[in-house]
Amino acid sequence: LFRAESYATGLVGKWHLGALDPRYHPNARGFDEFVGFCGGWQDYYRWRLDYNGSSRPADGRYLTDVFTEEACGFIERHAREPFFLHLTYNAPHTPLQAPDENLCPFLEDGRFNWGVACIYAMIQRVDQGIACLLAELDRHGIAENTIFLFTSDNGPQFGGQGEACTTRFNCEYNGAKGSVLEGGIRVPLLIRWPEGLEGGRQFHEMVHFVDWLPTLVAAAGLDLPADLKLDGDNILPVLRGEGGKVNPRRYWQWNRYTPLVTCNAAIRDGDWKLVRPNIREAMVVSESDLQMDQGLKYEPDKYRDIARDPEPEREVPPPPPPQLFNIAEDPLEGENLADREPERALRLLRELETWFEEVDRERRAINDDA
Repeated sequence: LFRAESYATGLVGKWHLGALDPRYHPNARGFDEFVGFCGGWQDYYRWRLDYNGSSRPADGRYLTDVFTEEACGFIERHAREPFFLHLTYNAPHTPLQAPDENLCPFLEDGRFNWGVACIYAMIQRVDQGIACLLAELDRHGIAENTIFLFTSDNGPQFGGQGEACTTRFNCEYNGAKGSVLEGGIRVPLLIRWPEGLEGGRQFHEMVHFVDWLPTLVAAAGLDLPADLKLDGDNILPVLRGEGGKVNPRRYWQWNRYTPLVTCNAAIRDGDWKLVRPNIREAMVVSESDLQMDQGLKYEPDKYRDIARDPEPEREVPPPPPPQLFNIAEDPLEGENLADREPERALRLLRELETWFEEVDRERRAINDDA
């Protein structure tokens, strides 16, 4: 949620930063108010939340409902002034937990196993929360001039066994959460701004998450600092049908521990996409770090001043060859064209490596300043 001229700023939900380093806590990163958690996940009933630096234990409420109520409370407090609210539901992230009133209808339907039914129930609870937020905007008479964005940070998580299997419909795209294939990075986004944008339209251009900061700043009538270098572009003129175009070139990379350009990386240039497949050994977390992640939820003080040990010893094998796809003709990424288009594949690979070197140089510089 973003209203004209940023004033009050609030974050409700999952932040996934600052659990080990207070420099990255939301209150240190521009948010006036924070209710949520800084780790990777929380139990939906046995949660422990951060309220502006103070910890509060669970009180019996379902976590998604807590976030909805806190978000509505933020709107109530700031409805008479411009505000920015970043609401990040963690659902349907694991653990798979949902109220019976949402879960039972999906189980009784007979089409879904328990895992998929639970995920759909968790999503339905989020939908109910969004309805509450929209009603809150209407109640205060500010819905028409509030920019409302709804999206996901990645594709669905697949896996599990038997009744706990979560593999489900994903438009037949290749890949899922954690992958730079389309099934992992292509997500829908809904935007609602009655006073600023014509509704009832579909927009099929490739837009990246990094575009939303400059776009929302422009929508609020603000100017970015002239010396601020951003990865994204302002696409407001395109959304308004005033001309312009989106950036045709985008990059992705993700693995565990030290980033590797040879693993799970991609570049998109127009219709063409080069993919470096993931390497299993570089995509797993050590058992000790998994235990620490669990401990952060219920014993945060134990890890408050933790010094990061060197990453676990592991042997990462040589990477598989890059893959090349034409997304316009093959959005499901079923036909690797690298052998037919070797020059194009090599050029995109070099551009991906150049981008990675620039980003990784900045990452190392930040670590050196710590």
